[in-house]
Amino acid sequence: MKIVILGTAYPYRGGLAAFNERLAREFQSQGHEVEIYTFTHQYPDFLFPGKTQYRTEPAPDDLKIVRKVHSYNPFNWVKVGRELSEKRPDALIFAYWMSFMAPCMGSIARKVRCNHHTKIIALVHNMIPHEPNVLDKILPSYFVKSMDGFMALSESVVKDIEKFDKRGCPKQFSPHPIYDHYGERLPRETALSRLSLSPDSRYVLFFGFIRAYKGLDLLLDAFADERLKQLNVKLIVAGEFYGEPEPYLQKIKDLRIEDRIVLCTDFIPDSEVNRYFSAADIVAQPYKTATQSGVTQIAFHFEKPMLVTNVGGLPEIVPDGKIGYVVEPDSLQIADALCRFFSENKQDEFERNVVEEKKKYAWSRFTEAIAEVMRK
Repeated sequence: MKIVILGTAYPYRGGLAAFNERLAREFQSQGHEVEIYTFTHQYPDFLFPGKTQYRTEPAPDDLKIVRKVHSYNPFNWVKVGRELSEKRPDALIFAYWMSFMAPCMGSIARKVRCNHHTKIIALVHNMIPHEPNVLDKILPSYFVKSMDGFMALSESVVKDIEKFDKRGCPKQFSPHPIYDHYGERLPRETALSRLSLSPDSRYVLFFGFIRAYKGLDLLLDAFADERLKQLNVKLIVAGEFYGEPEPYLQKIKDLRIEDRIVLCTDFIPDSEVNRYFSAADIVAQPYKTATQSGVTQIAFHFEKPMLVTNVGGLPEIVPDGKIGYVVEPDSLQIADALCRFFSENKQDEFERNVVEEKKKYAWSRFTEAIAEVMRK
């Protein structure tokens, strides 16, 4: 088939760009012709809380990525829509993640529909954002009404789509595939050496952009537990602050846990991700709300146990007591689970189980699910 993916990609950074590029590579490996249409302007700077939207690494040389979409210029939407309509791809996949994109993507889709050939599929990461506002109740309908079918990465997102879709379009759930493009797992000693960390301590990893809904504050409260101190467990926080860092820094100071928190709060380039996961004994995601998370799939790739909270689609991915723990978003429950993990020496058992569990999350299964939506 001729497939176009419209969404964020190089030179933009982050998990969604990584997802779209990995999906394109999977389609290419199956013999399809693939292009990614990405943004000239993704969103205004005032909507972006990080330091920069852009990567510093070279562009991937194995993908066709064209920058043509201006997310807040309606004249551009008409132009891009006409261009894609004339190209007549067999499938146009919109990688949707926030309501701000609904007018842009919905307008382009409406133009492409005029060719009466292209199947238009929404690949929905979040239908309703983690931190919603009034526009999140209004804008998604415009996008949803322009789609032929929907792919979601968690059951909770399917339910969110159904709130806006009154036509009964085909919907398919397939879990987030494994992020397997971050290199190989390093020996623990090598990873710790590259991070200048002592091999005498044990490490919990909190990875990714730091936003309020991700519950880092709960994890910091858990680290005030005296039991974790006695077990010589430290927390690595690896990711950029999306918001003011002061509340977290003050909490660390107030809890007197400065000596057990390792802050690596710049953006982590792809080439260094394997250091953090290889150094960690367990990966913690103490989220207060969630749909799904790419962090779990990076942890699967590096075959690491996980602690997640019982929100969104996270419990669907991490079987409690088999490859990690599922707890409520509560600091005491988080501390209890971490203490069990380290005091009962669960790492080897959980890692063996992760090796088997990760087989469920092949990219080929995900592309087959997209094909099933198209057939329906």
